[in-house]
Amino acid sequence: MIILVLAIHAGCGKAPESTTPVLGKITESVYASGVIKSKNQYQVFATVNGLVQQILVKEGDVVKKGAPLLIIQSETSRLNAENAQLAAEFARSNTQGARLAELKSAIDLARTRLQNDSLLLLRQRGLWAQQIGSKVELEQRELAFSSSQNNFQSALLRFRDAQKQLEFSARQSEKQWSISRNLEADYVIRAQHDGRVYSLNKEVGELVSPQTPVAVMGDPAVFVAELQVDEKDIARVKPGLRVFLSLDSYKNQSFEALVSGIEPLMNERTRTFTVTADFVQQPAVLYPNLSAEANILIATRDQVLLAPRNFLVGDTIAILENKERRKVQIGLKDYQQAEILSGLSAGEKILKPGK
Repeated sequence: MIILVLAIHAGCGKAPESTTPVLGKITESVYASGVIKSKNQYQVFATVNGLVQQILVKEGDVVKKGAPLLIIQSETSRLNAENAQLAAEFARSNTQGARLAELKSAIDLARTRLQNDSLLLLRQRGLWAQQIGSKVELEQRELAFSSSQNNFQSALLRFRDAQKQLEFSARQSEKQWSISRNLEADYVIRAQHDGRVYSLNKEVGELVSPQTPVAVMGDPAVFVAELQVDEKDIARVKPGLRVFLSLDSYKNQSFEALVSGIEPLMNERTRTFTVTADFVQQPAVLYPNLSAEANILIATRDQVLLAPRNFLVGDTIAILENKERRKVQIGLKDYQQAEILSGLSAGEKILKPGK
C-alpha cells in the first residue's frame, strides 16, 4: 500500500514549464495616456470684471483673429472715455486759444514800446553829443529803454512758459483719452488667433472676471495628442519618435503620430510630463478632449535572441534545465519578451520559476 501511494503521488506531480530562447523581432515602447486637443487650443479670459451684455458668437463658429466674442457691460468706462475726450479737445483748443493770444498781444505791445524807447534814446544821445539837454534826461531815456527791454523779455518768457504748459496739458489729456479708450476696449473680449469657438462658458447677465475662462478656442481642422508620460520613462522619449494612438471613438483602429514636443516642467501632482504628438494621418472627425492611449516607439530590433519575461527572475536570472541559476543581461523588452544580450544561447532550455 505504501508503494502504491507513493507511485500515485509521483504520478500527480507536474513537471515545471520550460522553453527555449528563439530569434525574433522585438519592439520597446513607452505607454502614455492623454487627450486629443485642437492645435493652438487656448482659454479666453476677460481682463476686467463685469456682466456679460452681449454674446456675438455661438459654439462651433469659426472666427478671425481680433473678432469680438463677448461684450461686457461698460457704461462707466464709456462715460470716462467721453470725459477724457472732452478734456483732450479742450486742452487742444487752449493751445490756440485766448490765453496765448493775450500773451502774444503783450509781446507785441512790449516790442512796440522797446522800439519807441530805443528811438528816443538814440535821439537823446544825439542831442547830448551836441551839448543839448541835460545828463538827467539822457539817463531817464536809458532807464526807460532798459525797462522796455526787460518787459519785452518777460513777455516772451511768459508766452513760452504758457505755451509749454498748454502743450503738456494737451499731450497729457490725449494720453488719458488713449488710456480710457484702451480700458473701454477691454470690455470687448476678442479672439487672440484665428480659430473655432469650441465652448462658451458664460451667458448674458452672468458675471465674468479675469480668473475664470469665458470660452475655449482652437484650430478648426488640425488636432494633436497631448499625452502624459511617467517621469521614469521621460528620459527615453525624444522628438520625432513614432507614436501609435488608440481612441475610444475609433475602436480597433490605430493612428500613427510623431512626437513634436516635450514640456520641460514636470507636473508635481501626477509626476508626469506632457508630451505632444502630431498625427501623420489624422482621422476624419475629431473633437477636443477625446481620450487617447498611446505607445511611444522607443526602438525596434530584428533577429535578436528573445526569452519570455515570465521565465526570468527579475529580468536578470534564468533557471536552466539542471536547476542552475544563471545571470543574464537583457536589452530591449516589452510586456512579454526580453532581448537576451548575454547569458543564454538559442536552443538552451530554461524553466519557469515557481510561485
